[in-house]
Amino acid sequence: MTKKKLFVKSFGCQMNVYDSTRMIDTLVGVGYEESQSEHSADLIILNTCHIREKASEKIFSELGKLRVYKEGRHKEGLQTRIAVAGCVAQAEGGQIIKREKSVDLVIGPQNYHRLPDLLNRLDSETALVDTEFPAEEKFDFLPYPTEEKTRSRGISAFVTIQEGCDKFCAFCVVPYTRGAENSRPVEKIIEEIKNLAQSGVCELTLLGQNVNAYSGPNRVDQSVSLAGLIQLISEIPGIKRIRYMTSHPNDMQADLIAAHANQKALMPFLHLPVQSGSDHILAAMNRKHTAQDYLDLIKTIRTSNPDIALSSDFIVGFPGETEADFEATLELIRQVRFASSYYFKYSPRIGTPSADLTDQISETVMQSRFTRLQDLVEAQRREFNHSMKGKILEVLVEKKGKYEGQIMGKSPYMQPVHVRASDELIGQLIKVEITDISTNSLFGNIVDQAVL
Repeated sequence: MTKKKLFVKSFGCQMNVYDSTRMIDTLVGVGYEESQSEHSADLIILNTCHIREKASEKIFSELGKLRVYKEGRHKEGLQTRIAVAGCVAQAEGGQIIKREKSVDLVIGPQNYHRLPDLLNRLDSETALVDTEFPAEEKFDFLPYPTEEKTRSRGISAFVTIQEGCDKFCAFCVVPYTRGAENSRPVEKIIEEIKNLAQSGVCELTLLGQNVNAYSGPNRVDQSVSLAGLIQLISEIPGIKRIRYMTSHPNDMQADLIAAHANQKALMPFLHLPVQSGSDHILAAMNRKHTAQDYLDLIKTIRTSNPDIALSSDFIVGFPGETEADFEATLELIRQVRFASSYYFKYSPRIGTPSADLTDQISETVMQSRFTRLQDLVEAQRREFNHSMKGKILEVLVEKKGKYEGQIMGKSPYMQPVHVRASDELIGQLIKVEITDISTNSLFGNIVDQAVL
């Protein structure tokens, strides 16, 4: 019997990438076969993100294209199912089906373990919507990938350890689409990571909407912090590097700061969103910290580990932002000096408190501020990259490079590093002296006896 083909397209954050792989693993386990293109798929899942600007519009544009594909296959006597998953699905629910009739299934991020049953029900029912927050833990039902599948995905992997958020920032839909903060049990996470390590994974990124609020139970129902979890993960044979994101400044506890100084496997690169440098805007955003709180925290972190590099998130043009507020943000960036940053123009999300504010910023002003902020953070990124020249960095080799005889890996600071060497080094930590810098990458030579 020919297997049905499955294509999953993921939008937005790394957690969606992780969720997509778990959906694929679940459906492969019940007879589907993964396809690399929607143009040969019997089931297409759009795993959506509500964080980015105009997220819903982008999804409906995609659905319009898929409707044409579905209608064309129908004329050939072939059935195509279209599912919308993720945060847009959770936020808009049945409205998606009302607006786009080609959609067969809308499923929220807490319900992916129900996919096989929901797809079976579609054989006898019309379009389905499942956006309830279930009582059962979805991770208890999602299967692990096969060793072959894990190896095909490379030596780095994402692992979700925490979902949801209790912060209720005024601009953010996460508390409404992902629910309250929920930390996975330590034992379940360790089991998953051991399976990954046995299949060749040696670098992990621990994921959560508010990952440094992690507080998962261990076997005796004691609460374990993120720092404690990182310590346990570092003891798993084969795990060489650990990263985590995304964090909130108010949950950056002393033991986690100490881990950045004392835990060799924990990379010296911290993504710590601040969003604004203005206390007025931070209060309007309901961030519950001031710009000085953030600067004091950065000072503590850098005192603990002077080699740490930082990245952040910034929202430009939040309602009520004055020129003075924006200048305060630029000043914070100048003081911190980030290795990289993500930055976005504010756009309202339906259902969030800021969507109802009347003092919206004009597109012209917003774009001007966005360009100025972009120029500053990109200049800092280039400066940080160029500071690597002449240094010897540990590089984890991930794959073959673009050219014959070239390999590519990542520095501790997430920079792509290109080296002329054998691909037998994939999966190894090597020492590389950086000799050249391009716009986005570093280039170098392996130093003597460099395999670590």
